[in-house]
Amino acid sequence: MKVSEYTIEFLGNLIAGDLDGAPYRSGPQLVKFFNQFGARDVYPSGGGFPTRRIYAQDKLRELNGHDGLKRALLEALDPRAYVKAELAVDAVVAKVNEHLKYDGYEVVKDGLAFKLRELGAASVKLTAPAVVSHELTQLAIDENIRKCEEKLAAGDYTGAITNARSLVESVLVGIEKDLDPAATEYDGNLQALYKRVQKQLHLEPDRKDVSDSLRQILSGLVSVVGGLAGIRNKMGDAHALSYRPSRHHAKLAVYTAVTLADFLFETKNYQQSRAARTRAADRGRN
Repeated sequence: MKVSEYTIEFLGNLIAGDLDGAPYRSGPQLVKFFNQFGARDVYPSGGGFPTRRIYAQDKLRELNGHDGLKRALLEALDPRAYVKAELAVDAVVAKVNEHLKYDGYEVVKDGLAFKLRELGAASVKLTAPAVVSHELTQLAIDENIRKCEEKLAAGDYTGAITNARSLVESVLVGIEKDLDPAATEYDGNLQALYKRVQKQLHLEPDRKDVSDSLRQILSGLVSVVGGLAGIRNKMGDAHALSYRPSRHHAKLAVYTAVTLADFLFETKNYQQSRAARTRAADRGRN
């Protein structure tokens, strides 16, 4: 999370308690507050501590551009501190959002507490009818679509990447179950699962009746699936991180997964409709 200097100054006043409606924090309390987010300060017993709001602003500048800034902001808006001080947190959140909107963020209610979301996060949805007959798999598809959007908006990029892969997994499992009810249970090998579904949907790159350009695209889809499996292992939250993803990494994973899922469902729906028309024509001739 990165914000402007205007917002840093405002948030410094908020955390120090110099903002009307915010809980007051003394110098020792401010040191304790920021030590939660990586600082190692000690409050001087003999004086010399800077102005409280200046100290808070300087510590926020150190956190700016890092996850610690988001954590500090949400800690400063913990409703329990406002209940203890007999203050209204919602009024302060409204003031915070008046500043954050210029930086592309918004604080929103999340149960009894708050979370941060990015205002520029686009919606994540499939355009093709994403329907499978297996109820639990359908729930998994719907849940992963929702979580991809929520985690992108909340800045949880590792989580968004994990859900992008899970979305592809649930889509492939659902399509395979629809096309082959006797299919073996998914064993976690995403690439092997894709190749089975690819064959069921007649999307094999080595088909003789497709053009060279389309063959390249179909071959590329195999690489896409392998990439989603790999990036989830490197950057997702299911394993220890090898790399810390940025927003553009997460968007690439999520929208790649959505595009692939859309293509697979459109292919499945098209082929099922064509098969139904062929059966109806055969019955008409008979």
